[in-house]
Amino acid sequence: MTVDVIPEKRSHRLSVTLSGTNLARAGDYNQRVVLQAIRTIGEATRAELCRTTGLTAPTIANITRRLIDAGLVKEIGRLQGARGQPAIQLTIEPLGCVAIGLNIDRDHVTMVAIDLAGQVRARATRETEYASPDEVVAFVSGALDDLLRDASVGRERVLGVGVALPDDLGAIALPGRPQPFEKWAGLSVTDLLAPALPWPVLVDNDAAAAAVGEAQSGTGLTLPSFFYIFISSGLGGGLMIDRHYVEGANRRSAELGLLPDHTSGTPGALVQDVVSLSALRHYLATAGLTVERLSELDIADAQVRPVLDRWLDDATRTLLPPLVNINYLIDPHAIIVGGRLPDALVDMLIARLGERLAAMRLPATSAGSAGAPILRAAMAEDAAAIGAAILPFLDQLLPSDATLMQAGRG
Repeated sequence: MTVDVIPEKRSHRLSVTLSGTNLARAGDYNQRVVLQAIRTIGEATRAELCRTTGLTAPTIANITRRLIDAGLVKEIGRLQGARGQPAIQLTIEPLGCVAIGLNIDRDHVTMVAIDLAGQVRARATRETEYASPDEVVAFVSGALDDLLRDASVGRERVLGVGVALPDDLGAIALPGRPQPFEKWAGLSVTDLLAPALPWPVLVDNDAAAAAVGEAQSGTGLTLPSFFYIFISSGLGGGLMIDRHYVEGANRRSAELGLLPDHTSGTPGALVQDVVSLSALRHYLATAGLTVERLSELDIADAQVRPVLDRWLDDATRTLLPPLVNINYLIDPHAIIVGGRLPDALVDMLIARLGERLAAMRLPATSAGSAGAPILRAAMAEDAAAIGAAILPFLDQLLPSDATLMQAGRG
């Protein structure tokens, strides 16, 4: 596959803006903008693309022809109007290319293939506690061919691979973590996976990947800013401001799980000691309940429900101070809760957080609101894997700040 783009290193600030640019050597950026506009609109005429991007008609004509020739966009007929020659409509060619997303966590390994339209074409997962690096490589090697077959694409259509995993995967202690899991500390994931994945590999934090994925294809698609709460085996966060992912000076922004939990009364306690799947499993185990998959929890069970209510109460208490700070320090358009916590529990947690925040009667902001709405993420358990798969698209095909800065250099 030949794609008319200029490779560059992945952005430290990922953007989904649809504004074009007239900077010198910005043709690559403008091509990315047009492709993203078509993805966002769904079906668009060239005149509509001119209005959306601010680019001229000749520029749009040249770019769309290149995208069609590359097999990334296709014409789907004419838009019937009242007068004049009907305009040709353009849409994404979903299988023009695909990307692979891999999420490695302490309780599972998941791999997905998504198409250019952002749809999951195939999925493979293995529920496993604290998988070793060798086990992850074996899983990827064994599942890859079936994944591509299920996605109906050959290896030549794979644009790249994104890998999402928690920061300090082998270093942070969580309940039940075995000592050999420390092998992940300091390990080069790119080098580890290179023999099994012969494409460019991009590695990022799992919460960051999930937030980017939600901004590209989920609840956050229409939100200029949001704070993403990612509940997995640990707890992470992601911050989108003006449709940019904000990493921070040391790539540690929105590190929600490692905040001190001053509500617990225990020195050194962290927020993720309560708000995480590891903590929830610990609550259940302490009550004598063993559950292999939290998705199979029966929330109406007479033995299970009291434990869940206790965890929800503690999780709500623990999250309240960070949420107050997020509202007043960041003022996002929304707070989105996602990850691998079952949807029913996410909804119950959101409801309790909303009730407690309302009961606090916080001073309203100048806009008249005491807090951003709390929403459930559109992408649930595969959010990090899907977000990881979007990274190669952002790296090579879709607009980001880094692309613009690269294009503007002499």
